[in-house]
Amino acid sequence: MAKDTKQKPDAGQPQFSIQRIYLKDLSFETPQGPSAFKKKWQPKVSQDLNTKTNPVEDGLFEVALRVTITVADGEDTIYIVEAEQAGLFNVSGFAEEQLPQILNTTCPGILFPYLRETLDNVVTKGSFPALLLPPINFDALFANALQQSAEEKESTQH
Repeated sequence: MAKDTKQKPDAGQPQFSIQRIYLKDLSFETPQGPSAFKKKWQPKVSQDLNTKTNPVEDGLFEVALRVTITVADGEDTIYIVEAEQAGLFNVSGFAEEQLPQILNTTCPGILFPYLRETLDNVVTKGSFPALLLPPINFDALFANALQQSAEEKESTQH
């Protein structure tokens, strides 16, 4: 008789899986319309990035990565593109102190390439040059946020 070599996952073992990745929100504006294409411009690009985490049910979290890109020439806005890429992640069995790091670094790191591709596609379909966002170090951003939070907490205690 053959032995069943498959092991059932132990409930206490850390488990991480992607349930679904989806585009939650998308917006593209060209306030100047066709006049944006008639002039030579020296674009200035500004980027605003943030993440949001919502528990859906026990061990299941929605993590959303939102970015807003504004491209301007002086005072004139050439285009604004905003997208929110989200995912459902099963995260269970990890120590309580590990959970924030997973949700704020690992999950956004998985979502970022999808968000980057979406933004590039929308911008090029708007007839503008490709928009290739540089890689983002979510571990460093998370470490900075923790440090800033600790410093703020320390300054309010004195």
